Amino acid sequence: MPNTPIEISVAAPAYNEAENIAAAVTEWRDYLESHPAVGAWELVVCDDGSSDGTGRILHDLRAECPQLVVITFERNRGAGAAIAAAIAHTRLDWVVLLDSDGQFPIANLDRFIERIQAGDGHAFSGARIRKADSLPYRWGSAISGAVSNLLHRTRYRDFNSIFKVVHGSLFRALPLESAGMNCSTEITARVAELGHAWVELPIEHRERGGGSRGWRFWRGARDRALFVGYLGLRHWLLRRGVLRAQDLGERASLQEVR
Repeated sequence: MPNTPIEISVAAPAYNEAENIAAAVTEWRDYLESHPAVGAWELVVCDDGSSDGTGRILHDLRAECPQLVVITFERNRGAGAAIAAAIAHTRLDWVVLLDSDGQFPIANLDRFIERIQAGDGHAFSGARIRKADSLPYRWGSAISGAVSNLLHRTRYRDFNSIFKVVHGSLFRALPLESAGMNCSTEITARVAELGHAWVELPIEHRERGGGSRGWRFWRGARDRALFVGYLGLRHWLLRRGVLRAQDLGERASLQEVR
């Protein structure tokens, strides 16, 4: 008996990605349209107050792709807010978190779909085999990932990867607080707090399609260090019973997401 097709929502933030967004949306659409294991699908992109024409390009793309949903922020609110908004507006059973800069090929989903259909978990994360970022960014990610693993008593290869595939009801229930690029780190930590083990699978990572990063390295490194420390302290307080586990745990239990 063949596996039942899975329903997939792609959620992605976009900030000043005029050079990349059309290629990214087209790649996502073509993949989901042609994959035999994918049933219903949608693309949810949050334009985070872009000033370079990203919004206009997304508007034009909607005319030829009715499955594209665009959320627009009037001002730039940060990657974390855009990611949270995109996730909140998804509707389907599984949510794939991507970025709009073209660094994460959606074809990485092939091995994830196989594991989803096998019932191997509710939260999957892509571990970059070779990070295509510059050396300082790779060092920063490696250090923060090692510290995060130490603080959370985990052993994930790529704690900070934004490429996530999570059951929709679990993903939409997460109380995300990060305002910046640390949202992927927070998602890893929050799901672990709820008692779900991430299933890591190797993925391809490529260089940006064009444009430049929307945040400065040193400020981003400072903010990441502070946020990793905050998440670690929160996890320690939860273990000691100083903080109360939120009612979210019941909503996101295994009984509900099955």
